[in-house]
Amino acid sequence: MNGVGEAAGQAVLYVEDLRVGYDGALALDGVTLTVPHGAQVAVVGPNGAGKSTLFKSVVGLLRPRSGRILIHGRPPGDQDDPVAYVPQREEIDWRFPVSVSDVVMMGRYGRLGPLRRPRQIDREIVAQALDRLGLSDLASRPIGELSGGQQQRVFLARAIAQEPHVLLLDEPFTGVDVRAREMVLDLLQSMRARDVTVLVSTHDMETAARRFDLVALLNHRLIAYGAPDHVFTPPHIAAAFGGQALFLDGMVVIDQCCPGHVGDGVAHRHTHARRDEVGHAPDRRGRAP
Repeated sequence: MNGVGEAAGQAVLYVEDLRVGYDGALALDGVTLTVPHGAQVAVVGPNGAGKSTLFKSVVGLLRPRSGRILIHGRPPGDQDDPVAYVPQREEIDWRFPVSVSDVVMMGRYGRLGPLRRPRQIDREIVAQALDRLGLSDLASRPIGELSGGQQQRVFLARAIAQEPHVLLLDEPFTGVDVRAREMVLDLLQSMRARDVTVLVSTHDMETAARRFDLVALLNHRLIAYGAPDHVFTPPHIAAAFGGQALFLDGMVVIDQCCPGHVGDGVAHRHTHARRDEVGHAPDRRGRAP
């Protein structure tokens, strides 16, 4: 797949020659890709590669300089089927005085009637989302009192409550505990049965290769897009990560710990993936064959 593969009207998400910038610098430069209905796509790249910019553009939070984005053939914000977006945790003000159940109910706002008052069906859907993410006992707790993993689960519950057709998760595996990580993976698995189209940004190439249908390798421009075994090749990885990619004894080590490297210079855990694993594409159940 070269990034265009389908006509715009046939794809759930169609991005064409997208350019988005901040203060004169391009964060995304000529990105083109199509995402078919029900696909699960990992968006992989170093820090500062434009992954969050791509997601914010898809949901209409950023205005592109040029290019276009279509969801079911229509621009962002002009769809009947909602697009759920879970941003990175550091972008959220956790001091805001709101309870867990209130945050999850926010996922219903797009479906409320003219009076904007929750109906019985809205309360039931919120209760189901809380239960699904193991948050029922925390429903009345202020969001700021929760752990990082619990906060991540709250926003996943809000996304579920939206009953989305497209789900965007920005770095959901970063800074969370094992339980939260497994709940994200379980959620992605359940989305397959509902044919929800999913895009997840991550640094974890091994998870991307094992659990996702398609991978978009990004560093301001689209390096490669397609099945994991097509995308995760040494030339593509080197093009995306530059000097951060170290190939050692069949391992790929991504080093994002040092200032001066591509990225934000903040210390991050290394991501390791064996080449023989990175090359496997998942089946529709989300596991490598």
